Amino acid sequence: MHFTKMHGLGNDYLYVYGEPVNPSELSVKLSERHFGAGSDGMIWISPSDTADFKMRIFNADGSEAKMCGNGIRCVGKYVYDKGYTDKTRITVETLSGIKTLELKVSKGRVKSASVDMGIAEISDDMTLTVSGEEITCTPVSMGNPHAVIFVPDAEAVALEKVGPAIEKHDAFPGGVNVEFVQVIDRSTLRMRVWERGSGITMACGTGACASAAAAAAKRFCRHNEEISVILDGGTLKINAADDFRITMTGPAETIYEGETEI
Repeated sequence: MHFTKMHGLGNDYLYVYGEPVNPSELSVKLSERHFGAGSDGMIWISPSDTADFKMRIFNADGSEAKMCGNGIRCVGKYVYDKGYTDKTRITVETLSGIKTLELKVSKGRVKSASVDMGIAEISDDMTLTVSGEEITCTPVSMGNPHAVIFVPDAEAVALEKVGPAIEKHDAFPGGVNVEFVQVIDRSTLRMRVWERGSGITMACGTGACASAAAAAAKRFCRHNEEISVILDGGTLKINAADDFRITMTGPAETIYEGETEI
């Protein structure tokens, strides 16, 4: 099987064009960073009956995700750079709906992409008891679930301890992505993330969108203005419209091509 390892701000996946036979098993095997290629999961690309392409996302633990913001930008780069399309505006079918991408091309290669991520659904704050402490979070759906927690210092959060406890909290029966967000100013957020099914990652596109949406809802940031979300792997640019339709812009990069026996 031929695969391409790509990343968006360090959020790395293995990309394969074709229909998966045993995607969950392969994602567990190949995502392992000592005995496999090493990644946050695998993304499978194929033709779609309702869009230009379809993507399926499997986390490192084998679970299937509905959406991946960093991953979908790399899908755009994959299909353009490899000649599956010559369009710079494409649609991609995901488990959270059809997303539209605007590809930014330089010297025949995609360097970045803007994605219409749809409308963020923001719920009322909820207070969780985690290891005897109360933590207030803002639940946000970007087609996948997020718990956004505003903190005074994102660097001080013990992500490896608090993240998994919230991911598997009874309040979220199917699990949840967890974002710890520090408001730097009206146009800048610092975010660290614990991703459902993958653990600590260097970036989470849907998490950045959820965080910007929650910040706009709380008036920490402004609607219709670019919000820089600083992640461990780099910065994403997010715009939250008045109706909470979210646009995400960020890079997509190829790391290497590889082959493996399956």
